[in-house]
Amino acid sequence: MHPGESLTLLAPLSGPIVPIESVPDAVFADKIVGDGISIDPISQTLLAPCDATVTQLHAARHAITLSAAGGVEIMIHVGIDTVGLKGEGFTARVSQGDRVSAGQALLEFDADLLLRKAPSLLTQIVVLSGETSSIVERASGVARAGVSRLMTVSPRRRAAGGAPRASSAGEAGASRPPPRATVGVTSALVVVPNPHGLHARPAAVLASEAKSFAADISVELAGRNANAKSVVALMNLGAGPGAELRIVGSGSEAARAVARLVELVRSGLGEDLSAATAARTAEPERAAAAAPASTPRAADDARHVHGVSASPGLAIGPICKIDPLAADVDEHASDTEAELARLQKALRHTRLELKQLVAASGKRVEQAQIFSAHLTMLDDPEMITRTEVAIVEGKSAAFAWREAVMASCRELARLSNPLLAARANDLRDVGGRALRHLVGGGEAQAAPAGSVVVAESLTPSEVVRLADQRVAGLVSVLGGTTSHAAILARSLGLPYLVGASASLLAVEAGAPAVLDAEGAVVLLRPTEAELDAYRGRLGARKALRERQEAAAGERAVTRDGVRVAVLANIASADDARKAVRLGAEGVGLLRTELMFFDRDAAPTEAEQTAAYQEIADALGERPLVVRTLDVGGDKPLSYMPLPAEDNPLLGIRGLRIGALHPALLRSQLRAILAARAPAGHRILLPMVASLEELREAKQVLEEERRRAGSPPVELGVMVEVPSVAVQADRFAAEVDFFSIGTNDLTQYTLAMDRTHPRLAGRQDALHPAVLRLIDTAVQAAKKRERHVGICGAVASDPEAVAVLVGLGVTELSVSVQAIPEVKARIRELDAARCREIARAALDLGTAAEVRALLAPGARPG
Repeated sequence: MHPGESLTLLAPLSGPIVPIESVPDAVFADKIVGDGISIDPISQTLLAPCDATVTQLHAARHAITLSAAGGVEIMIHVGIDTVGLKGEGFTARVSQGDRVSAGQALLEFDADLLLRKAPSLLTQIVVLSGETSSIVERASGVARAGVSRLMTVSPRRRAAGGAPRASSAGEAGASRPPPRATVGVTSALVVVPNPHGLHARPAAVLASEAKSFAADISVELAGRNANAKSVVALMNLGAGPGAELRIVGSGSEAARAVARLVELVRSGLGEDLSAATAARTAEPERAAAAAPASTPRAADDARHVHGVSASPGLAIGPICKIDPLAADVDEHASDTEAELARLQKALRHTRLELKQLVAASGKRVEQAQIFSAHLTMLDDPEMITRTEVAIVEGKSAAFAWREAVMASCRELARLSNPLLAARANDLRDVGGRALRHLVGGGEAQAAPAGSVVVAESLTPSEVVRLADQRVAGLVSVLGGTTSHAAILARSLGLPYLVGASASLLAVEAGAPAVLDAEGAVVLLRPTEAELDAYRGRLGARKALRERQEAAAGERAVTRDGVRVAVLANIASADDARKAVRLGAEGVGLLRTELMFFDRDAAPTEAEQTAAYQEIADALGERPLVVRTLDVGGDKPLSYMPLPAEDNPLLGIRGLRIGALHPALLRSQLRAILAARAPAGHRILLPMVASLEELREAKQVLEEERRRAGSPPVELGVMVEVPSVAVQADRFAAEVDFFSIGTNDLTQYTLAMDRTHPRLAGRQDALHPAVLRLIDTAVQAAKKRERHVGICGAVASDPEAVAVLVGLGVTELSVSVQAIPEVKARIRELDAARCREIARAALDLGTAAEVRALLAPGARPG
């Protein structure tokens, strides 16, 4: 397809044509991947829709990507959720890199098998190169494979002289920044009404709208001008509130474009001007947890940056900033065409990643807006042009991209408007995402031992890596106290502060700091007197910890003889071994989902069995509770996209994933049953909300148990949905045990999304309403002689142990590092006095009142 020519795609299968919007998978229906058509196949051989090159053949052989003339990229995806079949029922007739002709067989599939094992056979034909090409004609009715015209794809129009996206290597070298539009239509002065000027979000709206017109458009301010289609260029103007702009356009649609953009600027570019001031006040701490109501968050100053404690402890050391653009890359490359193709592939993957994040945001509007702005930054024409020009001059794609992003970041950082300058961090994040795809993951940035790591956000794998590097503590702008990163930090004994102000990202690397995660503050540039005081606290903590660990092997028995079992929450065999060393009496919660994260596909059944067996071997005669996969909501899997939901935390998550992907649940149950635990193991079902859900899962478990010839296994449910606590007597009649998950039970009881930027920190499992539900569940379990434990974060809180013991809880499953301290606390208690305290707590009105009741000097001893 030469410039301006169209490409006709033939039907790759026979069958009724279905609009892509009707496909029962939001990733396709919402066109997150791209626009296209679906076919409900009646044939079983997939044909090439045009002459093309096979650029990707998925390992599961259910999807194939083709590159056609003119840089048009087409993905064909057979069926819904067929990746889970791992190639079963598919036979490839071509290999990656093959050149194919229209009508040539690409692969064959067993339709009968797929119909039994997959939700749908609907096959999607999607144009991935939507930024450079569009579908101008599409067929309807019934398609005939290799004969019917399915769709026609044409290049997207662009203004003459505009900076094209390099859809092919041959086009890329001609890319240059668009010249200033000096002839055509010029607007009158238009005043920027936004309280913080033309920052990232309004700039993104303006650039996105400008791109829809066949015109060269620039925005002028005080003798300077910027490409209106470049969000970075617009932000570099530094247009603050009240700035007077002129919009200049030339080209066939210049008049309409200028009029439309003037109207958009006057209306606030999508911002609610009446509420913008309040909304922007919260922006620097977007998606960060606010402080608990019982401990109001102090104001930051030049030396004190406050946050929310996700893992307790103290750390003293130099600041180490994790830079998303830090990667070892080769500066030069000899194959220009290959490097241009690598750039486009990386941008395409990053674009899809960001679109999925937008889709997963649901009603979290601010989060969706942030990732939408990141999408616009990613597609910035000037930044891409800088990269393409450098590649043509002999630089590698990774080096050229990083230099272009860093140059744009420096330009933003020099701006006098602090909000616009802060957007350099957003650009670094976007650039880092694409760089990771360019370098294929690459070596992660190392952090010096003993440093205090500061980052915008931290993933679970990063927490583990940084712990291995023996850093002193962690601080992040984003994140919550119940995130998997926080859970791992607690298990590893790493102090971790979340919800810190974004201003911390501007602190110079190497600056001395004290992280007081218990006081929820980072102290910058401490004085010698302050350092001495903190070193004294560290010494006292170390001595106390040594005493607690020395006694950790002893049982936890209250002073009046009530034994409380202390088990561990773990995610791996290493956790299990460490837990045993620290005195764990077993594992009360194996979070199996953590082995599903940070990978390209789900672990195989054999991999899972091996992992469970290694954990069981590490525990010896100690009990093991295995929770089935608990993902969805705030814990998505990149390789298992779920339908976009307005309320993800109330949608497809936990046990409901098993209903949507039954093969995944059955495979995990078989893997658990295949492991041999000396003390036996129990299976725990997450996010159960109704007896119907429980009974369906019990039937699946029994079917797999009988097929495997395994002995009966104890089955329990997480009490984390209020309906289960309220109906605890009915559930107790059908299960062997309860495990109370206070993290989710609290968020659902208080109607506070634990990932919400302004509400997460106000969640407290010691709220009397939550305590009453715990009491209801405990009493119901006792009547049926079922054991009941608590595995939520509150079990690891030494301050909360007294009220939990008083409610009759006799099993606490805690983070690994908390085991010695929790056991020591139990030995200090009198169970009779704890019961009095618990009764008093149930009658209080707020979590703050309960914490005051338990505070040192007031709590039972």
